[in-house]
Amino acid sequence: MYARTATAALAAASLMGAGAYLTSTADTHTTGRTTAAGHTTAVTGVSTVSARTSGTKRTAPVVFAHRGASAYAPENTLAAVDKADALGFDWVENDVQFTKDGVLVVVHDTDLKRTTDAEEVFPDRAPWAVKDFTAAEIARLDAGSWFGPEFAGTRVPTLKQYLDRIERNRQKLLLEIKSPEIYPGIEKETLRVLRQKGWLDRSHVRNRLVVQSFGADSVKKVHQLRPDVTTGFLGTPSVADLPSYAAFTDQINPSYTSVSADYVDAVHALKGAHGKKLRVNTWTVNDAATAAKVAGLGVDGIITNNPDVVREATR
Repeated sequence: MYARTATAALAAASLMGAGAYLTSTADTHTTGRTTAAGHTTAVTGVSTVSARTSGTKRTAPVVFAHRGASAYAPENTLAAVDKADALGFDWVENDVQFTKDGVLVVVHDTDLKRTTDAEEVFPDRAPWAVKDFTAAEIARLDAGSWFGPEFAGTRVPTLKQYLDRIERNRQKLLLEIKSPEIYPGIEKETLRVLRQKGWLDRSHVRNRLVVQSFGADSVKKVHQLRPDVTTGFLGTPSVADLPSYAAFTDQINPSYTSVSADYVDAVHALKGAHGKKLRVNTWTVNDAATAAKVAGLGVDGIITNNPDVVREATR
């Protein structure tokens, strides 16, 4: 494991010139994450040629542990958070959704089939959608055995439980509001829980929190409710549309399959909602060769299931 002090120097170097509203580390280990299906892309393919030809020294991208260190522990669980911490990574990414009784839980899929034993415990509750189960019912489920027997009995955490753990670990959070179109009011409730757990104070907002979504309206809503919070849009808007996104977000976070050096430069040419250069965090990069390629494009961050692999490839 890398010591916090050793990687703090690297993180500090990568932050130079990034401004107050950041998506990178300031005082702990190294960094990293993200997911899913997005919007129509304007640029396809990964170029290995960097568009940064101005002579500016390139710095290592921030590394985000996608759903925690999800290559090594069950995704979106406290075990995955702790594994990311043990590997020396500050930034973890997660997904939040609503239960039937309005509790925010940390789970990626909109159903519980893939990552829990919901089909076995509740055989008559197909299609096992998260929104159809209460928080107490979800708390009964095994969210670890699917990954490995050593994780049997691992639970789906609530957002409150998740925040407590990353606070204990002094980690940072890239929080994705999942499928907001099926969860009316999820933005307001997410911010309420963040505030209740102390995550909307000046220190957390400036240095340890980013809220993102594939839903542009959801990102806009977060920005309207809490203009001080750093936000990210998941997807690859056309270059022509980037200025409209810059009005309400601080990051454009595309799939690595849709990003190029020219696209990164087009994003960086604009200032985001907080008057700082728009940043680019790409997902989900899990091998060294791809990590080296996207780092060469000038991305600011890489979201990955294998944060240690990406760190070695880009350091």
